[in-house]
Amino acid sequence: MKIVSTNQAPAAIGPYSQGIIVNQMFYSSGQIPLTPEGEIVPGGVVEQTHQVFRNLLAVLEEAGASLETVIKTTVFIQNMDDFATINEVYGSYFSTHKPARSCVEVARLPKDVLLEIEVIAQVK
Repeated sequence: MKIVSTNQAPAAIGPYSQGIIVNQMFYSSGQIPLTPEGEIVPGGVVEQTHQVFRNLLAVLEEAGASLETVIKTTVFIQNMDDFATINEVYGSYFSTHKPARSCVEVARLPKDVLLEIEVIAQVK
């Protein structure tokens, strides 16, 4: 088991790691729209979704994986009314490779952000 940590994504805000590699599989913690410095990215759901993907790209790279090796994503959103907008941004990152996905509306997310995404990926 290997812990994944990069300063190109926000540090964990609790007792967990950015991700773990086990048997050539990478399991990310949920990424929220914080900058690597720990600030919530300004703007609405579009800007927050792009920041989440910047964070995912950073932890995937550190793990030796990429969006193309993602097997499964879980998307947590604060408001299902934002689904179409989030889905449009999401689709720009997964335009040809389309991993399995779950998406759920939740009552509240850390720091009251609008979304959180976690991934499972194969390490190259």
